[in-house]
Amino acid sequence: MKPIKKAAAAALALCTIAAASLFPAATAAAAGYPDRPVKIVVGFPPGGGNDVLARLLAERLQAQMGQPFVVENRPGANGFIAFDTVKRAKPDGYTLLIGPSSGMTVNPAVYKKLPYDPVADFSPVSMIGGFPLLIVVNPATPYRSLVDLVGAAKAKPGTIDYGSAATSFQLATEMFAQQAHLRFNHIPYKGSAQAVQAVLANQVPMTFGDSAAVIPQIRAGKLRPLAVTTGKRIASLPQVPTVAEAGGPDYQMLLWSGLFAPSGTPASIVAALQAGVQQALRDPKMQASLDKLGIEPIGSSAAELEATIRSQIAQYTEVAKQANISIQ
Repeated sequence: MKPIKKAAAAALALCTIAAASLFPAATAAAAGYPDRPVKIVVGFPPGGGNDVLARLLAERLQAQMGQPFVVENRPGANGFIAFDTVKRAKPDGYTLLIGPSSGMTVNPAVYKKLPYDPVADFSPVSMIGGFPLLIVVNPATPYRSLVDLVGAAKAKPGTIDYGSAATSFQLATEMFAQQAHLRFNHIPYKGSAQAVQAVLANQVPMTFGDSAAVIPQIRAGKLRPLAVTTGKRIASLPQVPTVAEAGGPDYQMLLWSGLFAPSGTPASIVAALQAGVQQALRDPKMQASLDKLGIEPIGSSAAELEATIRSQIAQYTEVAKQANISIQ
């Protein structure tokens, strides 16, 4: 499991925002860009985490770069419609993609065939933000700590159900199970709202939930958090320990969203956009908005994002193989 541990640590290490001096240099390198509106394509309906992140970023980029940045929602087919739209767009920097880790690193690990290649078809710009997961249970369960949950799972392998909102959450749970030498029983749901509702109704005792979906229920006392899946505690729930602090393995899992352009986009434009993202994420208002959503600002370089994608695809493929997760 060492490669998985290293990859998670590498992804979290990207949380250092690059120096402000990069922005003017990159802008000068792409003189004249942008000179008309820029479209940011999101593969999900309005209101979700990726959509909100895109709109916050678009607002800041518009203010910084002097042209409208317009969010276009192209939901459907598990995000494939949005990926295909940007894949086929002219590589001139005027059609961009909000690419979640589910589409960039999880789908390649679990789908037999994909209509896109996350490495060959896109030019990475920057990892924008990370979505911590929280291991939560219904308060009526006897699991008052992660140690309780692990002990029960080891005593009766395969008898504890967990709900998952999508393949990314299933993969996160199975990765934890593999590292802790456990076996859970997977119950799929269509989206975070359904998965969380199932735990609230005690139809399943636990889920690995994204922060935006579970934090309100935790604060209302309706869900009990056992651990957060990041390498350090999150500011929005500082009382919740990491998996390692809670007595589990040194496990880390951070879902994320990045900004991408079509493959072949000029390096000067990619550099200008990268610096624009980094400047946006330094803005205190942007940081405050992300904090309310439980999203961690990242602002990686394009090279760091590409390296993360390559390493996570390899690692998640191995996890999916061991857990027998495969989609035709």
